[in-house]
Order: sequence, then structure tokens, then C-alpha cells
Amino acid sequence: MRVLHTSDWHVGRMFHGRDLLTDQESVLGGLADLVADERIDVVVVSGDLYDRAVPSGEAVSVCTRVLDRLRGAGAQLVITPGNHDSAPRLGAFAEFAAAGGLHLRTRVAELNRPVLLSDEHGPVALYGIPYLEPEPARHTLGIDAAGHAGVLTEAMRRVRADLAARGSGVRSVVLAHAFVTGGAPSASERTISVGGVEQVSSSVFDGVDYVALGHLHGPQRLAEHLRYSGSPLAYSFSEARHRKSVWLVELDAGGLAGVERRELPVPRALATVTGSLDELLAEPAHERLVDAYLSVELTDRVRPTDALRRLQTRFPHAVHVDWRPADSAAAAALRYGTTVRDRSDHDVACAFVADCRGAEPSGGEQALLREALAAVAGDERAELARQRGSREAA
Repeated sequence: MRVLHTSDWHVGRMFHGRDLLTDQESVLGGLADLVADERIDVVVVSGDLYDRAVPSGEAVSVCTRVLDRLRGAGAQLVITPGNHDSAPRLGAFAEFAAAGGLHLRTRVAELNRPVLLSDEHGPVALYGIPYLEPEPARHTLGIDAAGHAGVLTEAMRRVRADLAARGSGVRSVVLAHAFVTGGAPSASERTISVGGVEQVSSSVFDGVDYVALGHLHGPQRLAEHLRYSGSPLAYSFSEARHRKSVWLVELDAGGLAGVERRELPVPRALATVTGSLDELLAEPAHERLVDAYLSVELTDRVRPTDALRRLQTRFPHAVHVDWRPADSAAAAALRYGTTVRDRSDHDVACAFVADCRGAEPSGGEQALLREALAAVAGDERAELARQRGSREAA
């Protein structure tokens, strides 16, 4: 049996305000060609099919079209929810969907009930462990153990017990959405920590042929049988160097026969660049960045006005700007106590503007600040007078 391990689709996710639905449908829909070319029997999605618990209508439409293409290419589909999904919503009509080859494993109480498929070597049991929020999962499973490690340990105990009851010769695949020790996180994953502890040991997943992990967005191998596929697209600039991919898992009569990597297309590259605004707008060497999603670190001594809009005249996909002036004195953090001591409100306000922008406010700006402070002071005096009159009248 040939299994395509994917996860963390996050359909409907935005990237710094940019809609990614078109890119997501292009990359995910293209998996149907891989299913057909590689004779894939099963596609698994190990959590976070959607980016939100209540996805938009457009996100649902994209996901429906992608799943329809994969099913049309000949693959069965097994999906379990992650920490972004709503398990009850994702699992709605699961019994009816299964008749069409879409298996939604969303119920914690039934995590030891596998999807059973067969090939020429016999049955393969695919267990979907939905994301286990520790406290609710602990009550559902009826255990005292706490935390991610506790509930996942119990989940895998039940999986192994069910697998043992089915006798020898049944091969196994587990889908799980978790942070396993040894995995490398990125900036785009939502934390699943509880009480400061979110990681679980890889030994929790011993005893099965292959574990298709989800949650971390970088593809990685923790052991031959224990892997993250990562997200199909980059969802933060920390993922700029990821080689987005999926795992093609081969099961033979003895269990895991091999795992191969299949890289995915990149609709739009991510890049970061540093320099002054004038340099970035003029330097010919930066022409290679015109089509990339761009994060910019500006080094101008004075904070440029309307920097992002000006950058977008050359780099239409610039989406993020930080100002980090090269002059360390200009970049030094203010210390509140020493900055405001023996200074008027007007002086403090001017110093704040200078620190934010890297240049002193102009004469006109200083006059506006004086007017604003005078207005505030006048309002405060009027309020004090009103309160004093109210007390005297009482």
C-alpha cells in the first residue's frame, strides 16, 4: 500500500494580509497528479485541514474541490483535526462521507477505531488521533494523567491494544497532531503548551509501522517511521528556507518498506532584505526580489514616512517592514526613569516622537503638541472645578 502523508493545509490562512486561497488550491490540487502518477492508495492529512475552527465559505469550497480531485485520482482520504480545526464541525456527516472514501477521524472516544483498508498483503489499520486538548481529553478518556504526554500515552495504549487484538499481519499507520521532542518549530505554529509543557517523547509512538505527524510546519524525520510532512506552503518568513514536501510511504507484507520525499511547487518565494529605503528602491541587484513575498528591515537613521507603500512601488509583494537604524545610539531603548526626570510633558512628548522616528519633531509639530497638551490640561482643570462645585453644593 502506498500512503501520501500530508498535514497542516491551513486552508483559508492569510499571509500578512494577503489571501492565499488561490495558491493553496494550486498546490494542494496538484497533489492529485502525484496520486495518479505514483499510484497512491491513501492520502492522509494529520490535522489543521482548515486554519480556523469556523472557516469561510470560500475556504470550504477550495477544500471541497481539492478533496474531490484527490478522490477522483483514485485515493482514499483519511483526515483528523488539529489544534486549528473544530473537530465537531470537521466530523459532521463522517459516516456518510466514509461511503465515498473520505474518512474523518474526529472523535476522541473512538481514536482506537481505525479505518481498515486492504491490499494484496492483507489489512492496514489507519488510526486517527485528533488533537488532544489535555483537560477535555483526560475526562473523555477517563484517566488521571495530565498534560499532552499523559493523554497521548493513553491514546497510543488504546491504539496498540486494538492492534494486538486484531492479530498478527495487520499493518498500522497512526495520524497524530502533536509536538514531539526533537522536532524543529517555526514562527507560524500556534502554541499548544499547557502549563509550559507541550512536547511529548517520540517513544510514546512506539509499536506501529508508521506515524504521520502534524503540527510542525517544517518537513522532518525524527525516526524512519516517525515524520512530520510539514505544511504545503510557507506561512511565515521563518519558513523561507523550508523545502515544502510530502512523504510517500510504502507498506509491504512486513510493514514499513520505505519512505520517499516528494517536493511541492512554490507559488511565490519568500525573501528578506536589509538596507536603507533609497538603496532598496534603486539597487539593481534587488531586482530578483520583485516577485517574492518580502520582509524588509530598514536601516535609515530617520524612520521613513509611508515606507511600505513606497517599497511596494518596486516590490509589489512586500508585506512586512521593520525599522532598525544602523546608528546604535538611535536604536537604543529608552529608559523611562532617566528620560522623564525633570522634564516637562512637552519635552517628554517630543522625545517620544524623536525616538520613534529617529529625528526631532519640526517646529510645526512641536506647536501641535503644545496645543494638544494645553487642551488636555484645560479639560482636567474644568473637571476638577466641576467636582469641587459638586462637593460644595452637597
